[in-house]
Amino acid sequence: MAKIKITQIKSVIDRSERQKKTIEALGLRKINQSVEVEATAAIIGMVRKVNHLVAVENI
Repeated sequence: MAKIKITQIKSVIDRSERQKKTIEALGLRKINQSVEVEATAAIIGMVRKVNHLVAVENI
């Protein structure tokens, strides 16, 4: 499987609880924090739901 690097670029303040929990489930806690994860269908779906808060790079 391919890996992707997800970086949080915007705050979760004033976002819905669902978006906050999605960001947390991706392993992100702070702005500019990055995580490397496998590009599974579940992860890609979560990234699509919060794509306005994160930046994604292929590794």
